[in-house]
Amino acid sequence: MSKDSLAGLVARGGVYHGLTGSYPSEILSNVINLLPAFPSFMPEALLQAVMEREAIMPTGIGRGIALPHPRTPLLKETDSPFVAINFPAEPIDWNTPDGSKVHTIFLIVSISSKQHLNVLSRINFLCQQEYFQSLIKSQARKEEIITAIRETEASWAG
Repeated sequence: MSKDSLAGLVARGGVYHGLTGSYPSEILSNVINLLPAFPSFMPEALLQAVMEREAIMPTGIGRGIALPHPRTPLLKETDSPFVAINFPAEPIDWNTPDGSKVHTIFLIVSISSKQHLNVLSRINFLCQQEYFQSLIKSQARKEEIITAIRETEASWAG
């Protein structure tokens, strides 16, 4: 599993269940406080950058999914990017285009715009697959989610 694969990014960022909060800002604050420590990673700066991005346009994309991220990469080339998958205890309003409440939040922290777009396209593809959609709706365990991502990414290479 490559450290730059989506499976590698999720393995690094983690999968979190039962997050409390009634608003995106509360959920995101709780998510960021759960993240593992990374060198040169400032939780306050990440929360501020993600909330600034949300203020421009909410990152709820529909089908119960939100993709919060900073507008510009916060990490240096030598840092470790990550994706944290988060499941709120209760679905929350995120101003999605389809009006759905969000049950799955992919927090994306990249080192470059190119990497960010690559991660977005991979997540978008996965979230359109019925099998993956059922995994996130059922709030599957980290190992199941990473295995599904790894298998899908392997099929792209083949």
